[in-house]
Amino acid sequence: MIDRLLVANRAEIASRVFRTCRSLGIATVAVHSDADAGLPYVREADLAVRLPGNTPAETYLDADAVLAAARAAGADAVHPGYGFLSENAAFAHAVEAAGLTWVGPAPESIEAMGSKIEAKRLMRGAGVPTLEAPEEPTEADLPLLVKASAGGGGRGMRVVRSLDVLDAEIAAAEAEALSAFGDGTVFVEPYVERGRHVEVQVVGTTVYGDRDCSLQRRHQKVVEEAPAPGLSDDVRAALHEAARKAAEAIDYRGAGTVEFLYDPDTERFFFLEMNTRLQVEHPVTEAVHGIDLVALQLEAAEAGGSPGERPPVNGWVVGTDSRSEVRQPVNDCAVGGHAIEVRLYAEDPAADYAPQSGLLTLFEVPDGVRVDAGYESGSTVSTHYDAMLAKVVAHAPTRELAARKLAGVLERARIHGVRTNRDQLVAVLRDQRFLAGEVSTALLAEIELPETDPSRAMEAAAHALAERARAERTVQRGIPVAWRNVPSQPQLTSFESGDVTWWPGGAVAASPTSVTLEHDGVRTTYAVTVSGPSGLSVDVDWPGGHVTLTRKPRFVDPADAVATGSLLAPMPGTVVAVHVQQGEEVEAGQPVLVLEAMKMQHTVRAPGAGTVTQLDVRPGAQVAAGEVLAVVEEQ
Repeated sequence: MIDRLLVANRAEIASRVFRTCRSLGIATVAVHSDADAGLPYVREADLAVRLPGNTPAETYLDADAVLAAARAAGADAVHPGYGFLSENAAFAHAVEAAGLTWVGPAPESIEAMGSKIEAKRLMRGAGVPTLEAPEEPTEADLPLLVKASAGGGGRGMRVVRSLDVLDAEIAAAEAEALSAFGDGTVFVEPYVERGRHVEVQVVGTTVYGDRDCSLQRRHQKVVEEAPAPGLSDDVRAALHEAARKAAEAIDYRGAGTVEFLYDPDTERFFFLEMNTRLQVEHPVTEAVHGIDLVALQLEAAEAGGSPGERPPVNGWVVGTDSRSEVRQPVNDCAVGGHAIEVRLYAEDPAADYAPQSGLLTLFEVPDGVRVDAGYESGSTVSTHYDAMLAKVVAHAPTRELAARKLAGVLERARIHGVRTNRDQLVAVLRDQRFLAGEVSTALLAEIELPETDPSRAMEAAAHALAERARAERTVQRGIPVAWRNVPSQPQLTSFESGDVTWWPGGAVAASPTSVTLEHDGVRTTYAVTVSGPSGLSVDVDWPGGHVTLTRKPRFVDPADAVATGSLLAPMPGTVVAVHVQQGEEVEAGQPVLVLEAMKMQHTVRAPGAGTVTQLDVRPGAQVAAGEVLAVVEEQ
């Protein structure tokens, strides 16, 4: 029996494992980097151990440090979560060698599937169809996909549409894979342009349904659902049987996922990889099958790997709102219905999904759905790790109802401080192609980002700011709000996105935090939150929308001005490559340098043809968001 479990991971997955442990009476231990010390999961654990430093290499990827933390806290078992050391066979061996219980598959299974190249060879032998690219590809074989052998999550992946850039893309993929996984081995396979990413959940060699994870950006999943829509009974049965064969080929134990690429035009599917761990998207399977996959992992680990192939008859499942401690007994492993999960990221879809960092000043998601969150109001989103804030999951009798429910909850969520992909997720869930089940890995790029008219929000913000100024007065409290001695002119409030003119008294109701406006006989209430240095950041939420406004300061410090043509860091990060020299002439779109942040690389390009007149950074330099990296003086 496990008495005290250490989770060798962070944020939402650590919180998720802790919830099941509490329901089973198992004590918990968290490990945390310096940057993560204030996150909720650290507080939720019974004990916590600091891993000095911030980078993954010096914290969560340091196997010796994690094992030392387990010994210091008196843990007798280790759960790896996902990512980091979760599929590291050497770490699994080290855990067992230390006399601790490893909550995961046998290290030999991890080794067998750890290399995608070796896994493909093994699957071919087991009769599972695989994708193969010729050793010397030609133009007829395009497009191709370069993939990291040891990784996942879209890192070390490049789509190649021209043989001229194949070598360069392989080199870039190798560099990214080495940085993310410590192994730069990559391979090439055919790229199915509009394929679907379908995966099958296994526990041991027992199948617990399938999921569709086709909606992706940068080859990372964004929307997942169970069961996968639009599959014929024959295809679904064949997928499940192929997954069972894959698990049987390596004598698999515990929870794992077999991933396939499905071509809807031919109804053929191909083995991609097997994830020998818990998946980010496991909640949708739990919802439709009424099981707790973490509990099954723990059961398998406690029994030495043999059980865990069925839900315990008198066990427990996670409730629909996983933030509560409500549990319901399991009597049927086929609850049914449909579940959809979205990954809420701190990123800007309009800026090529650039990751965002900073203070999360407000994070509120309405009740009625499952929220596995790694952050809360007041948390700081650092640049050192993945940009996912939370997973939000809706379960309903039908797919259409689940999508509508989830879209409504996301729309009413209040998230301030960092930009997120929330509006894009709402657009996806309401897109007619998605609702019709026409999902593919190309769909997300085809869904237009919704446009928000900020004019009404700016007007509401102006009223709230005036009310706020009146409430903060220390003298002349009797003067009306926004009074001025030139009554013939409207008030003017300036934001970075534009100016708004308004008349005092133009609102139906107004306070420093809430404003009701009426237009064409329809009243709308806006919630207004002021934050940031000097109160210059203003968030406005209303039914169906949210904008962040930045007030223009009345006076600008000349020291804050930047030269025309300055290339500013879009996020805090590390400069990993500089491709130009000072004085060099560049073309529009030419790569100038590469930044790495949140496990992703971002190329900063020249905005136009010109000359590099200033270049102050070198590889290895740490830069802050908004810092001047270089100046390109246009011709």
